[in-house]
Amino acid sequence: MNLEELRNYCISKNGVEETLPFGPDTLVYKVMGKVFLLTGIEYNPIQFNIKCDPEKAIELREQFSCVIPAYHMNKKHWITVIPDGSLSNKLIEELINDSYNLVVNGLTRKEKDELKNL
Repeated sequence: MNLEELRNYCISKNGVEETLPFGPDTLVYKVMGKVFLLTGIEYNPIQFNIKCDPEKAIELREQFSCVIPAYHMNKKHWITVIPDGSLSNKLIEELINDSYNLVVNGLTRKEKDELKNL
């Protein structure tokens, strides 16, 4: 997965906005104003931070060397993924979906209703 594919996948999800709150080099994807993915545009290969269930994060880090604790994030709840070919695009998309869903599940009822109506 390259940066353009990652970007297109993220913005295709309901209620997602692409922002640059940390300057022009860091893309931040939010659903209803809450972050679910961050990536630096200068990384080669691409790498990105996503939310992850803590137990699943441990399993992923043990299984894949391209999954590491997220830099500058709560390492219990965030992982960095560096797609190096060992993860399929399908698995990468599943991890992004999990991150998105973790954020959506944490929204208030009002925010969830607003998201459904977008």
